Formats: sequence, structure tokens, C-alpha cells
Amino acid sequence: MIASGVVVYVSCQPVDFRKGAASLMALVRDGGLDPFSGALHVFRSKRADRVRIVWWDGSGVCLYSKTLEDHSFCWSAISAARMRLDHAQLMALLAGLDWKKIRPARVRRPLSTG
Repeated sequence: MIASGVVVYVSCQPVDFRKGAASLMALVRDGGLDPFSGALHVFRSKRADRVRIVWWDGSGVCLYSKTLEDHSFCWSAISAARMRLDHAQLMALLAGLDWKKIRPARVRRPLSTG
């Protein structure tokens, strides 16, 4: 289960899925982010039917991979950009849903009552 407060970065450019966890972490580093921050880094395949997520869990690099058999994942347009998703959007993406329709509810921070 993915914690709801985790930072999620999505690469909008397809990557070669022959790359392993270490090579994907090198892409994160080369893109200017700290690969050991604990953030999830999401990558897409060229055919958009596969997703890989890499992250540092404190003791090693983890790799999650998923392939959709009959459909493709909903991705944004291919570009050199990187996006941030929230927990709900990531869960929708991994379920094969259109995550762009999910908008986070803005909750106002409570004021101190003391």
C-alpha cells in the first residue's frame, strides 16, 4: 500500500523498458531530482500499456511494474516535462482509469482554537 502523503513524480516521456531499477534511478538523478528522497518516480512505456515505479524505501531501491493486457494507461501528452500526482491520481492511473478527471479536494487548515 502506498502512503497517502508520498510525493509522486511522473515522467511524460517514454523510457526503454529494458532498463532496470538502477538505470531508472539514474534517469531520476540526471533529471535533477534526488533519487533517494523516498518519492515515487513513475515511468511509461512507448506503447503506453506498461508502467514502472521506482523509489528508495530506506534500505534499497524498489521497482514496481504493471502491464495492462487489453487497454493502455491514460497518460498525458509526450513531452520532456515531469508532473506531480497526488495519491488518488496515482491509484486511478494504476487502475487504468483517467486520472486527469480526479481533482483533489482542497481542505482548509483548521485554525487554533486555544
